Amino acid sequence: MAGGQERALRRRIRSIQSTKKITRAMELIAASQIVRSLTRMTANRPYREGMARIVVEAAKGDPAAAAKLLGEPAERRAVAVLAIVGDRGLSGAYNSSVLRATERVIVALRREGIETRLFSVGRKAPGYFRFRHQDVERSFTGMSERPQWSDARTVAAVVSAPFLSGDVDQVLLVSTRYRSAGSQVVETRQLLPLPEPEIGTVTPGAVTGAAGASARDPAGSSTPGARDAASAEGPTGYTEFEPDVETLLAQLAPRAVESEIFTALLEGAASFFTAQQRAMAAASDNADELIRTLTRVMNRARQDAITTEIMEIVGGAEALRQSKGA
Repeated sequence: MAGGQERALRRRIRSIQSTKKITRAMELIAASQIVRSLTRMTANRPYREGMARIVVEAAKGDPAAAAKLLGEPAERRAVAVLAIVGDRGLSGAYNSSVLRATERVIVALRREGIETRLFSVGRKAPGYFRFRHQDVERSFTGMSERPQWSDARTVAAVVSAPFLSGDVDQVLLVSTRYRSAGSQVVETRQLLPLPEPEIGTVTPGAVTGAAGASARDPAGSSTPGARDAASAEGPTGYTEFEPDVETLLAQLAPRAVESEIFTALLEGAASFFTAQQRAMAAASDNADELIRTLTRVMNRARQDAITTEIMEIVGGAEALRQSKGA
């Protein structure tokens, strides 16, 4: 019995060691992908801020025309919701957090009597909502880990079409915001109409620190002092618009939506790899602990088997000695 238990424990330890090699390799791969994702996020930031600055300038030039594409909708009869998750699992609560947040948004809208249309990015979303009897109107896959601008353009064209045609009054985006290596937060924000951008976050060089660096926190957003000071100054200079502001905003709106979706895809990729690295590191640590525990159990079983064999040998020798003496 003890020998069979020892063999079973050996097989289980070898299996766990093989699993640990896989989790360790996935941890290292995720760590390398995090650096690449953060580099792309940094490279994308100037374009996003420049786009927001142009929208601010256009909105200040003709507020009446900008009201059609900027701000909050006066009435919401139908809302489109876009959820961005990953194509793979093994990433902790990354996918489930976004999916549960999306479900809460849909339930809240339906309680208000608002019609909802659901779009998703990532393979994990359709199965989740199908199990809960919620239809996904359009799902995109294969772009969550290494998103390209063409992917953002494709998604933006699909989710913007109902808004531009008047079928929906608002488009919401549910995704993970990457703040730092230790903080990734699920956020629900308005995609269309374009939210009114804060001037302080898009005016370059408005506020600098003592060393000449922009007053920003590690997450990349302006600090409250920088935002207030920049808002007080506002964009400087004089801007002429050709064609008129309304036509210009109609052309800028799709580009601004593409920029926001591309930023969300980049932040989602960075958040996914960060969550996967943490999950795989925890799995490797758990494998180490389980191997140590099973090794102790196996050694104890082996000692019991050796003790049993010694007792049998001693008992047999004693019986033989007594039979010879008789």
